[in-house]
Amino acid sequence: MNPETKNITQDILQDNMDHTIFSWSKQKGHKPLAIERGEGVYLYTFDGDRILDFSSGLMNVNIGHGDQRITDAVVRQMQQISYVTPSCVTKVRGDLGKKLAEICPGDLNKAFFTLCGATSIENAIKVARLYTGRHKILSRYQSYHGSSSGAMSVSGDPRKLPVDSQQSPNFVHFDIPISYRWEYGEATLLKESVANLERIIAYEGPGNIAAIMLEGESGSSGCLKYPEGYLLEVRRLCDEHGILLIMDEVMSGFGRTGKWFGFENHGIIPDMICMAKGLTCGYLPFGCLMMTDRIAAKFDDVVMAIGLTYSAHPVACAAALETLKIYKNDGLIDNAVAMGSYMNTRIEELRLKHPSIGDWRNTGLLGCLELVKNRNTKEPMAPYNAKPEEMAVMNKVAAKLRELGMYTFVRWSYIFIAPPLIITKEQIDEGLAIISEALKIADEAVTT
Repeated sequence: MNPETKNITQDILQDNMDHTIFSWSKQKGHKPLAIERGEGVYLYTFDGDRILDFSSGLMNVNIGHGDQRITDAVVRQMQQISYVTPSCVTKVRGDLGKKLAEICPGDLNKAFFTLCGATSIENAIKVARLYTGRHKILSRYQSYHGSSSGAMSVSGDPRKLPVDSQQSPNFVHFDIPISYRWEYGEATLLKESVANLERIIAYEGPGNIAAIMLEGESGSSGCLKYPEGYLLEVRRLCDEHGILLIMDEVMSGFGRTGKWFGFENHGIIPDMICMAKGLTCGYLPFGCLMMTDRIAAKFDDVVMAIGLTYSAHPVACAAALETLKIYKNDGLIDNAVAMGSYMNTRIEELRLKHPSIGDWRNTGLLGCLELVKNRNTKEPMAPYNAKPEEMAVMNKVAAKLRELGMYTFVRWSYIFIAPPLIITKEQIDEGLAIISEALKIADEAVTT
């Protein structure tokens, strides 16, 4: 790196550190990557380093970086109109709504366009309460739905604990046992999981519960698998008690799991779908709350008391519509299935080399390695909500991944593997070779 490039990079970093705030991080000592551009599955720093993005940014850049088809679609729209109030309509708004209705199963035909995942969640909560006249929302403890007030409260993720006093009322959490650590046999797992939810519904009063919210497939909590048949039972309980079922597909939607939506792997149809991330793949901030005709009809003669200044933003709609075309034209969902299968095969080979690999949980290209100190006891390399001193080994693993040219999400004892859906076998091999090298550090911490 020549001195001039080094100075430019340093200036960029300094301006960011001096004048911007970083989320989920201590500000002092933070060492962010300085990214100049992206192309496909790679990021490029101002220093000229090439970095393999093995988590699609934050599991959102499904079509890969730098796809100029999105740029062109956005420019075309901005040459026509960049903004109208949400009470107006544009052609692109209707085209996108129609396309999403075609993609969604059942009668999920009505789209309320939002700004991001959290605003999709917030408005799903509001609509559920307005529609049912009930107030309680049930959700899983080990889940993440966003960091705004309602989204944080419905989440079970410990990231909300520092602001615990700011949680909103009327959110109730339940537990789903984790199959990897369930000690009583697979046959009882589903039965106990459903019985636990039934108890919570009875304790809270079915007539008070507006909705149950679950992720289509678990994401940042560790890609935790539902017991087989669990979502079918949740759907049954919702129908029995007049409770709405809301599926959070912000992370698991749009091909990530080998289906348009994660819940489609479980044979159910929800009442509402929360979307964002893969809808525009991060090229522009955007989200959507999809609801059934039945729910939307409630508001034909009653005011739907929700709204956002940038709802149905025409430029974001254009980006989303073009993104949906790319999924189809480039066969990305089929590729997610094929590359997910290849990934599974290669991970099984890694298991033979690395005793620190305890579990591999994956659906399509939404996967997570769980590292353990001992395969027999299944003691995690770092505990749930680990303190900084408990992250010593995993921090070294994360540092090695970064040193070797990989960007991915490392949390507690988890290494997430969720590359863009455009990834090839060769690029998977490249990424797993990097991970294999980093796992040597974790292997040294394994006990027998």
